[in-house]
Amino acid sequence: MSDINKDELTGKPTTGHVWDGIQELNNPLPKWWLTVLYACIAFSVLWWVLYPAIPGISGYTKGVLGYDQRKVYSEQAAAAAEAQKVWIDKISASTTEQINGDAELLNFAMSGGKAIFNENCAACHAPGGAGRPAFPVLADDDWIWGGDLAQIEQTIRHGVRATTDDATRMNIMPNFGTDGVLTPEQIADVAAFVMSLSGEKSDPAAAATPESIERGKQVFADNCVACHGEQGKGNLELGAPNLTDSIWLYGGDAKTITAQITKPRHGVMPAWEGRLTDAQIKMLAVYVHALGGGQ
Repeated sequence: MSDINKDELTGKPTTGHVWDGIQELNNPLPKWWLTVLYACIAFSVLWWVLYPAIPGISGYTKGVLGYDQRKVYSEQAAAAAEAQKVWIDKISASTTEQINGDAELLNFAMSGGKAIFNENCAACHAPGGAGRPAFPVLADDDWIWGGDLAQIEQTIRHGVRATTDDATRMNIMPNFGTDGVLTPEQIADVAAFVMSLSGEKSDPAAAATPESIERGKQVFADNCVACHGEQGKGNLELGAPNLTDSIWLYGGDAKTITAQITKPRHGVMPAWEGRLTDAQIKMLAVYVHALGGGQ
């Protein structure tokens, strides 16, 4: 190489590239770096030979070792299930009350129930049962269908308004407005009365007055008492919510309450029997009961 391609200060060859008077030296890569590079290439070739690696049109190379990650996972899952079998069998043979009263079973059920809840229920009810808009909170003490262990288990097994299960929880609130049962004025009056039951302040735009609230009380007595009770405390057997506790599924403002009276929304919870095993349902019931609002 001619001297013209050498750096004057270092005497080392250059690439001939110059930027703003700065020449690019043509130094070889360090030997350790090249050694590592070649070792990695050799290792990758060895890996391709030993393990499944290269995809093709109709499959992939299987590797001389015949390693199958799915098979390994299946074996590990089967081993874990076998290790848990003694506890699962005990839970299957016990009631939720018995599980709740046995410290060891309860500890296992809580761990399993949390995992089952996060996988199947948290999408609607949020982690920890914190609830989401239009989906009830499971960590308070407000239950439409009851919050003891047996009632929670029943709801999980058969769902709410689940068309696939004949034993599902079922209640339907009439369309008081769209079916012409009540006039708009009567709906406004009863909405004002319902808000007064829980101490909610009426929307000024609704022009609620003591007289309208009194009229609403009569409308409530004629049309709503059968399900919600004379004091609006609700009825667990009918799935009629308590209207006095300021806990609202869809909202407690005048507009939302009026809309619910006019044409109510009815949520649906799937029936989990058949989707989850008997033991899983019991563990889930115990976990939900322990979230903080179990009765």
